[in-house]
Amino acid sequence: MAAAVTAAVFVLFAAMSTTRAPAALVEQTFVVSQMSMTHLCRETMVTVVNGQLPGPVIEATEGDSVAVHVVNQSPHNLTIHWHGVKQQRNCWADGVPMVTQCPILPGHNFTYRFDVAGQEGTLWWHAHVFSLRGTVHGAFIIRPRRRADDDSYYPFPKPHAEVPIVIGEWWETDLEQMDRDFAHGHLDDQPSAATINGKLGDLFRACEGAGVEDGYVLDVEPGKTYLLRVVNAALFSEYYLRIAGHVFTVVAGDANYVRPYRTDVLAVSPGETVDALVVASARPASSYYMVAKPILTPPPDPQIPAFATRATVRYTTAYSSGAPRSSRRRRPRSSSDDDAPVAPEMPDDYDMMTSFYFRGNLTSLRRQPVPSAQADERMFVALALGSVCRRRGQRWCERGDSDETITVATMNNVSFELPPAAATTPMLDAYYRNRSGNGVDDDDDDVAVVVRLPDVPPRAFNFTDRALQPTGPEEEELEPTSRATAVRRFRHGAVVDLVFQSTALWQGDSNPMHLHGHDMFVLAQGLGNYDAARDVARYNLVDPPVRNTVLVPSLGWAAVRFVADNPGMWFMHCHYDFHLSMGMAAVFIVEDGTTADTSLPPPPAVVSSCSHGNVLMPGEILPQS
Repeated sequence: MAAAVTAAVFVLFAAMSTTRAPAALVEQTFVVSQMSMTHLCRETMVTVVNGQLPGPVIEATEGDSVAVHVVNQSPHNLTIHWHGVKQQRNCWADGVPMVTQCPILPGHNFTYRFDVAGQEGTLWWHAHVFSLRGTVHGAFIIRPRRRADDDSYYPFPKPHAEVPIVIGEWWETDLEQMDRDFAHGHLDDQPSAATINGKLGDLFRACEGAGVEDGYVLDVEPGKTYLLRVVNAALFSEYYLRIAGHVFTVVAGDANYVRPYRTDVLAVSPGETVDALVVASARPASSYYMVAKPILTPPPDPQIPAFATRATVRYTTAYSSGAPRSSRRRRPRSSSDDDAPVAPEMPDDYDMMTSFYFRGNLTSLRRQPVPSAQADERMFVALALGSVCRRRGQRWCERGDSDETITVATMNNVSFELPPAAATTPMLDAYYRNRSGNGVDDDDDDVAVVVRLPDVPPRAFNFTDRALQPTGPEEEELEPTSRATAVRRFRHGAVVDLVFQSTALWQGDSNPMHLHGHDMFVLAQGLGNYDAARDVARYNLVDPPVRNTVLVPSLGWAAVRFVADNPGMWFMHCHYDFHLSMGMAAVFIVEDGTTADTSLPPPPAVVSSCSHGNVLMPGEILPQS
């Protein structure tokens, strides 16, 4: 199978025609509101889009223009981020509150307009305010532009059907309050269940006497090939995905094609997407569980509840019997109604190595060297937890398990927070009006300040020493950190090498790092402490996978390279929601180039207002199709 897929890939690339269908405008309306949903025998108010969880799928073709009219009927301020869409010279539509735009206020509307040029595959969209992306999210599919002489426009055998598989979590808590709790160092809230396409599945009880929760069902026909577009929309956990009796052929990740890779398990961290082909080649007389299981960090990390969930892959009878073939009708009856589905054997709870090797086996489909043999700039970023004194401006306070401190998340010992001016003016607006300034203020203990994100941590130590995970004298010495608006500027066109180093400081988490507006070449990954003298020789400079979200392994590192060729202001952050809320983020500024085509254009004529919102003129909101 793998060899056949690989051969077909190169044949299809060689046969590509230059005759392409014209681009189109894809228009959709998102009505964000609250609705009551009942799961686990409890009624919960949930913020959703168009009454759906997950929200509607956006389907476009490479090169199309997209307009999404967001109508905010919820009680929350919100923005929508188009995760993985490069937004070339259009960071005005990137959707980061008070960084690139003002939030859309309750009772107001806003329209996002952008193009999807030069991208193909599975991305997604989600809220970027509070923890609302836990329920405000959906898949974003960009198909290749069809060539007039070739119906097989994918660089792999054309599937019979395409199926979004969105892994999420079910929350019975106020997500806005949870975000505030995270920002103050309180990490008590946990999800109540995991979901596949919004359904909890039969591992969870409904009400007393009411049986189990409904699960998602994927009906397949024997011998047919299905393209699963897998999105991890969870706030907390990386997941393994497996289907009993079936094998995946991975063909893309984060809307970038990879050399077909055959595996029986997928590893998907928050923010990532994986495209995988599955052939319905198992025994049709049975049905099979599709299981999503979270990966846990082992002790001494705090042990939090985490839940697996499962859907069902059900073989259907293609045609009813006893009728002429021309009049036979399809029916979705399962051929195994009386049999329990076959369950897959899943990796162990603390198995992180399966994830590590899964990512290590991915390479880009096209053998193309990385942009430059040498980087223009290099950064080494340590990812950690730390603490600040609860009383702002206080330099000394008791550390460890102390009520005098707030737990924060850091990049090179800086925990991100917005500057005071961002209460009324987004950072991008201020930057656009004063692009000649360096954007760095003097330090001040009493207010949030803008500082340059250091290229290296202020202090070197044994980053992966497990003795740092529990509170103790060595940990307490490294714990103090600062809060500021961490910003790093790059010359337009600079080639940047960035090494992310996970640390054991108070935690053993992996870290899915997401860079807005750019893709990253994943040059290498490793366990333990990064050593340039040893590890640079391991860099894949020929066909590295390309991602917008890169998982930095637990107590390990990942080396990436990106080209700072998209002018504007871009958010870089961990996609674990609690890490983001606690400050594991920074703003990357890409300076203008020397031409108009390489410079940030003015803001659109209509922008969201921080004071009264933006109301669209009558007739601009299109009815939902």
